[in-house]
Amino acid sequence: MYDTRQFKKGLKIEIDGVPYQVIDFQHVSPGKGSAFTRTKLKNLLTQGALEKTFKSHEKIAKANTFQKKMQYLYKDSEGYHFMDISSYEQIALQEDLLGSKVGFLMENMVTQILFFNDNPIDVELPNSVELTVVETEPAFKGDTVSGGKPAVMNTGVTVTVPFHIKEGDKIKVDTRDSSYCEKVSK
Repeated sequence: MYDTRQFKKGLKIEIDGVPYQVIDFQHVSPGKGSAFTRTKLKNLLTQGALEKTFKSHEKIAKANTFQKKMQYLYKDSEGYHFMDISSYEQIALQEDLLGSKVGFLMENMVTQILFFNDNPIDVELPNSVELTVVETEPAFKGDTVSGGKPAVMNTGVTVTVPFHIKEGDKIKVDTRDSSYCEKVSK
C-alpha cells in the first residue's frame, strides 16, 4: 500500500482492480479544511486519462505489475512472438495490444513488456529505431514549403521525412511519435 505522500511520477497504483500510472500530482494544503492530493492518472489497460483527488494520508493499493525484457522474434497467424531473454519462455501478443507499435518491430529487437496480474498489457520499444526507406517520391528542386514528404519504411510504417531523403536511405525514427530524427550514414 502507498500513502498519498509517497506519490511520484511513474508510480503504478491500482484502483478498483485497474492499474494506473501517476502522470502528475500535486499536494494541496488549503487554509481551511484538510489537505488532499490532486492527481492525473493514465489507465494502463485502455491508455485513457483520469483526474482523481485523494484525501491526505489515504492508502492506495500497489499495482501488481512487473516488466520483463523480451526479444521480438517473428509474426505468424497466432500473433507477434516474443521471447523472455532470461528464461527463453515465449509468448504471442495480438496486434490490438501492440497498436501502432507494430510498424517499428524488427526481428531480434529487445523490448520491455509490462505485465499486470501475469498478463501482458503494454510493450515499450526503444526510443528510436533505424529503418530503411522503401518508397517515397523524388524531391523537386525548390519544394521546401510543405516541410516534408511521406515515406514508407521497410516495416510498413509511413513517416514524414525531409525532401533530400530517397529510397534506400537508412533513417532514425522516434518510436514515441513516429517522427524523423536523422539520416543514418552508411
